[in-house]
Amino acid sequence: MNRRQLLMGASGLLVSGLLPAFAKGNATVTPLVKSKSEWKALLPADRYAILFEAGTEPAGSSPLDREKRAGTFICAACYLPLFDSATKYDSGTGWPSFYDYLPGALLTETDFKLIWPRTEYHCARCGGHQGHVFDDGPKPTGLRYCNNGLALQFVPRTEKLPELRT
Repeated sequence: MNRRQLLMGASGLLVSGLLPAFAKGNATVTPLVKSKSEWKALLPADRYAILFEAGTEPAGSSPLDREKRAGTFICAACYLPLFDSATKYDSGTGWPSFYDYLPGALLTETDFKLIWPRTEYHCARCGGHQGHVFDDGPKPTGLRYCNNGLALQFVPRTEKLPELRT
């Protein structure tokens, strides 16, 4: 079983209410299952590499790190709303950072890529890799969701959110 199959299986259990989840609140998300080749055809190569190969963009490279308008940050793959701009803050890391996420939006797994364990988080709908969560964030949560800008799109509050991708 690969990581994507595991994530999608866990998402299915989350939706059915059988798995206690990192996704908070009562919101449930219906998983969107697409093959890697389908995602590769839909997304630019740089976004695909971040979202479905767990890549990381260089620090300071995303204009979303400097985004200060009111709005919603959505998954760049499936368009699920993930973060409200009210929870965004400047962590000084060079990546967009948030201290909280929208109910039902995220799932996590442990990542050992840098030898010591880190908590990696993914879009609860498509399983796209977003970033890592750390316990050095501001109040009220004390958490820092450190996100790849290429894994997100920003929708200003004055604009309508796009329909979820099917």
